[in-house]
Amino acid sequence: MIWRSYEPVIDIKALFDKIHELGCQPFCVTNNATSTVDGYLEKLRNFDVELSSDQIITSAEATAKYLEDHIQKGSSVYVIGEDGLKETIIRYGFSVTQDPENNFPDAVVVGLDFKISYEKIYIAANLIRNGVLFVGTNPDKTFPHSDGFAPGGGSIISPVEAASGKAPVMIGKPEKYLYQLAMMRSGSVPEETLMIGDRLDTDILGAQQMGIRTALVLTGIASLKDAENWKPRPDMIGETVLDILEFL
Repeated sequence: MIWRSYEPVIDIKALFDKIHELGCQPFCVTNNATSTVDGYLEKLRNFDVELSSDQIITSAEATAKYLEDHIQKGSSVYVIGEDGLKETIIRYGFSVTQDPENNFPDAVVVGLDFKISYEKIYIAANLIRNGVLFVGTNPDKTFPHSDGFAPGGGSIISPVEAASGKAPVMIGKPEKYLYQLAMMRSGSVPEETLMIGDRLDTDILGAQQMGIRTALVLTGIASLKDAENWKPRPDMIGETVLDILEFL
């Protein structure tokens, strides 16, 4: 974790300067599907950090790429989620329907939605029961917030799954899709890759399943006690990302 909401938890410019000094390629891989890649690039510019769009990988983008491989381009999609998710799906050549009765979708995508409602869950569940592809952006039940923890995308997906009786294709960590996309873009293999994250059940678990080296930071969800009880233990543990870089 490098920020909580809009508040940095470390010196973000110093972090990326150090990564480049080490000769490494940085990729920001996030389960957050509420913002676009451009939104993240702009946020980083506010900290004097310039990255290319290829270096930002969100669960929204990975979701859109999954749709690209599994439904016809131009198809409509019913989305429970924020504008960043909808804009990303549209950018990949799909339409987002708000009226599934008159524009029947080929997929239902569910992510974090700050205006979730009974009606949205009802519509999504009915579509899924009728055979529409069900995709979840990420399983995170919570995420760090300025005043503690807030419900995450997984908390929105769960009632849709319960009401439809069907589990989604889950895209975000710990599933493989974001890791694969990052390694494809970097031209690296698991043995050359280090995943630095703050969640054991997503960041670390997914990387371990793919044979990627892992580093846990304690600025987010997991505590040192959590890490010590996790099997197998992360390869590195540090208070912040900058502390992890000192091991390299």
